[in-house]
Amino acid sequence: MRKISTAVMAGAIALTLSVAGCSTKGGSTGAQKSSKGGIKTDFGVTDSTINLGMLVDESGVFKVIGIAQAEGSELWADDVNAAGGVCGRQIKIETRDDGYNAEKAVTLYAAMKGNLVGMLQVLGSPIVAALKSQILSDNMLSIPASWATGNLASPAILQVGSTYAIEMINAMSYVQKQGLIKDGDKLGIIYITGEYGGDGLLGAQHYVASHNQTLVPIQVTGDNNDMSSAITQLKSKGVSAVLVTTTPVQMGSAATQMAAQGLGALPLIGVNPTFDPTLLQTPAKSALGHYYRGTFIAPFDANKPITQKIAKEYEAKYKDPEQDGINIGYSFGLAYQAVLERACKDKDMTRQGLMTAARKIKVDTQGLTAPLDYSKQGDVATRSTFVEQVDPAAKGSLKIVQELNESPEAKSFNIPSAK
Repeated sequence: MRKISTAVMAGAIALTLSVAGCSTKGGSTGAQKSSKGGIKTDFGVTDSTINLGMLVDESGVFKVIGIAQAEGSELWADDVNAAGGVCGRQIKIETRDDGYNAEKAVTLYAAMKGNLVGMLQVLGSPIVAALKSQILSDNMLSIPASWATGNLASPAILQVGSTYAIEMINAMSYVQKQGLIKDGDKLGIIYITGEYGGDGLLGAQHYVASHNQTLVPIQVTGDNNDMSSAITQLKSKGVSAVLVTTTPVQMGSAATQMAAQGLGALPLIGVNPTFDPTLLQTPAKSALGHYYRGTFIAPFDANKPITQKIAKEYEAKYKDPEQDGINIGYSFGLAYQAVLERACKDKDMTRQGLMTAARKIKVDTQGLTAPLDYSKQGDVATRSTFVEQVDPAAKGSLKIVQELNESPEAKSFNIPSAK
């Protein structure tokens, strides 16, 4: 099991203040300087290191996913550093566990930010929402492990992949192409309170409007793990499918209740955070045969050179269960690497320099995701996503049933912040 790299709160604050008091070239003083190679720097970049931060969930409701994503980013840093680093500098990652608690995340961010040039990960829609204005004020280019459409409006956000809304739209399109839902159907959706659940709802609303379908929405809180009442309500409404933007535990409960209440043959459609492999160790295992997952990331066991490389490195270093959160973390690294390389080329590795470089890049993640285009401020980097189903025989427990695809409904989905 990976040791969680979390400091005691007071210790983290004291350490950050201590480091901030030291004068290093471009380290944590914030004063703009010219360092090795004539590169402009301010925070978090020295002559030998590039310091990035991660705020992840390693003890809360998304801890299985959070640990995997952190480990994936660490593997990326290992690979980059072994190849000589970026701009002649080694990547260093400072990780903190916020337990999926926005108040704690705000305190941790304030304590760590002075030593960082950017945030490689900020996990969770509530965390991103709580930090969004501060990240922008600090010019802290940040990758959210949150795929809400609203994130795209901030120039400080570098969103890897698509959005929850588009993942939902493409998954619904696939399920309809399979003849499992049809125009005019009534569909239920269970969505968690907040930007995450709301964005999945937004995608579902867009799709049903295109197909003369009716949506029956049920909102749940993040701490409600019993979906029996929600499924009973949807059954009484005669729905033809159940959509979810929930935690994995909630999705598992929904699947179990659908089977118990005679709805087990209906499609259960979710987006990327709704699954983790530990569900196959619960009663939900036998109820997931009709679960379809829309996601921007290739599964851990995908037949791709990049995923096979990551799997080999992961299994040599870690003992945690395999899952595609590892690939998510690695893809974050590839995107940030492209920014750093562009900023190096521009000879400006200040925080503002990274923000500027981010709008000049296109990223080839070698099939982990669709090609990513960040040249249009406010727009999504891709509208193409995978559709996956559970495969207990696969490492990571998922298989691709539809390769990267942009449905007509996803293409027509409006991104309000797109310019």
